Amino acid sequence: MRYITYILIGLGIGLLTPQQAIAQQINTEKASKSVSGKLSKAADELAKSLDANDEVKIAASYEKLAQEFIDADDPVKGEEYLKKALESFTRLKRKEDIARVTRNLARTQESQNKYKAAISNYQTASAITVDKSAIEVNQNDAKRLQSPQNPAAQYDYVNSNIKLLEKENRSEEVADAYVQKAEMSLKKRNKAEAIESYNQAITFVKDKPEAVIKLKNEIAKVYTADNQFDEAISISEKLLADARARQDFDTEITQLQSLATIYFKKKEPEKATHALKEAYERATEKGKTDAVKKSLERLLNYYRQTGNYKESTQLYEQFFQNYEQLTRKDSAQADQLAFQVTEEKIRQLEKEKVLKDELITKKNTFNYFLIGSMGLLLLLLGLIIKALYSIKTKNKEIALQSLRREMNPHFIFNSLNSVNQFISQNRELEANKYLTSYSKLMRNMMENSNKDFIALGSEIEQLRKYLDLEHMRFEDQFEYTITVDEKLDTETIQIPNMIIQPQLENAIWHGLRYKEEKGLLQLRFLLENGSVVVVIEDNGIGLTKSRELKTKNQKVHQSRGLTNTKERIGLLNELYKKEIALQIVEKTEPETGTIVTLRFSRIEK
Repeated sequence: MRYITYILIGLGIGLLTPQQAIAQQINTEKASKSVSGKLSKAADELAKSLDANDEVKIAASYEKLAQEFIDADDPVKGEEYLKKALESFTRLKRKEDIARVTRNLARTQESQNKYKAAISNYQTASAITVDKSAIEVNQNDAKRLQSPQNPAAQYDYVNSNIKLLEKENRSEEVADAYVQKAEMSLKKRNKAEAIESYNQAITFVKDKPEAVIKLKNEIAKVYTADNQFDEAISISEKLLADARARQDFDTEITQLQSLATIYFKKKEPEKATHALKEAYERATEKGKTDAVKKSLERLLNYYRQTGNYKESTQLYEQFFQNYEQLTRKDSAQADQLAFQVTEEKIRQLEKEKVLKDELITKKNTFNYFLIGSMGLLLLLLGLIIKALYSIKTKNKEIALQSLRREMNPHFIFNSLNSVNQFISQNRELEANKYLTSYSKLMRNMMENSNKDFIALGSEIEQLRKYLDLEHMRFEDQFEYTITVDEKLDTETIQIPNMIIQPQLENAIWHGLRYKEEKGLLQLRFLLENGSVVVVIEDNGIGLTKSRELKTKNQKVHQSRGLTNTKERIGLLNELYKKEIALQIVEKTEPETGTIVTLRFSRIEK
């Protein structure tokens, strides 16, 4: 008969198992408590953040959900979501958030005895944070775990952390440190010190009722282990009364079960079974399947040990009478199903986010490649344009230099012709003097032959030497004057090279040389409205009469000489963006002669 009774009761308890299948999927009996309003809310927030693909909110939601699991005594799930939070904050490159989550991850791993991983994460958190106290706290925790054989050192590290954390007003972590201190005291069998540490921890979490209840239960366990049953019962009864006052049914049932444990150890089974029956009835009333199962199992074990078949049978009958009511009122199953659906949605959204991130990464990679390719093409195009521009500019410079040197052969020919004339007339002294002056002039001209602009002073000196040579040859046909405006700084102002000399040559050879009486050549350098003006004025025979007297060959040369000058002026304007202008005007009767005006913007070194 008794075996049949036990089988029936066992079968009845077995009926409760399917009601807890989802809870066990979450992770042991403790996990069933974790399916609370806060946990569901945190999971919903995470799902919304993932759906919106808001990386900052995703990271914060992972961290919040992890903390809810940790508070619900499910460190495995807490660790899982902390790692996800860490990944998100790492992508965001938020150093202090990374340091905080890494420390919380280390604490969670330590609670699961994963000391190697915890040490590594404490050290990582210390290396990342810039907060000096946080650096020291993390280093102390890492060293504490690295010193399992040195309890005294561990004790010192905990005390050091308590002081540091109290200064920073980090109440929860101070409480955790006191709990660590209590656990170390228990290992040393110093129960009084452990109780003191637990009480200290309570003072830092007064605003967290669940944490206070947990700590007081730990104190009750210490008293029970030390056979101080009255103190343990007092604590549990006080917690029970508080739970009833605020209608906290979960805590009420848990405290009744805790009281039963104490009474059993105190050898007061009647009170123990009474507490268990009360817990069973309350759990049945509120639809707490897990608590019903736990209370039934403990009662069954006790009755089996004492051979009390009558009570077992009554318990069996009562259970089956209340079974339908229990399953109908059990909200845990619905909560667990809802959470399972939410968690499945989270996993699906995580997969979608990974796919989205991969697509975005591929798209960005393609865009970067496209932008890079376009940038490279633009760079190559720019280099090609620059090269073409450089080539064009170089060609212009070569053309300018070629045009400038084109003027020299005619001048050399005329000069050598003059030497030949002196020699033919047996005027060796004049020929020698002419050659000396000519050689100096040619040296200056060769030195400046590669320059597009030279100093005004150098140009005047060069032109003076040239006019001296021509005057030596045609001394009976013209005189010359050179006038320089005092406002012109001949050392700093630059003028175009070899532009003025051909105009002087034209004035002498095609104007003054054919004049019957002695003529006058005037070379003036002026500063007008910020521009340099060069005036070459002669009173020769003029352009019209000069054309009439010229041979065909002379006409070609003069035309080419003028064209050369105009081409050089055009190239200088293109290369240097200067406004060089040439004007040739013939004087009107009764005056004769030509006025050549060169005008260009002021150029300085």
